[in-house]
Amino acid sequence: MDKNYLDAKIRKIPNFPKEGILFYDVTTLFEDADCFKKMIDEISQKYVGQKIDKVVGIDARGFLLASTMAYKLGAGVSIVRKKGKLPYKCKQASYEKEYGPDTIEMHEDTIKPGEKVLIADDLLATGGTMLATIDLVKQMGGEIMGIDFVIYLSFLPGLKKLQEQGYPVSYLIEYDSEKIS
Repeated sequence: MDKNYLDAKIRKIPNFPKEGILFYDVTTLFEDADCFKKMIDEISQKYVGQKIDKVVGIDARGFLLASTMAYKLGAGVSIVRKKGKLPYKCKQASYEKEYGPDTIEMHEDTIKPGEKVLIADDLLATGGTMLATIDLVKQMGGEIMGIDFVIYLSFLPGLKKLQEQGYPVSYLIEYDSEKIS
């Protein structure tokens, strides 16, 4: 997928959610039918023909990616939500965010031991949420076959953290600066 095409579609919002942050709004990618199709085709292509059992989506934009990838690959979908949002018995994992600790959950029976799993989210920054999601998948015995993002912020340490643990990570577009222009 042409990076310039994708970049032109992503809305950049300066000083959100706080002063000095440039927010990359990917909702515009989902709103454009042609872009959405191209994005899902590109991100799913390397898994076509593999036996993927589940695609895990992280609340909330990861749900959209995981659902469409799972449909394309003939897999099921499992979801990760913030603590207290799922109605059944859950497994939990905690992680550090910029403003303090947070906890995410998955239903304890959503992934069966030995299932081949992909994990999808919109953006990789510091990697905390993804590492906690990996922990949940591993708690249930899932085998992680790939981790996919739309955006990777290379000026933050997320990719290095995931690669240090040996996980296959891919992304569609990289931003190497947090400068607000």
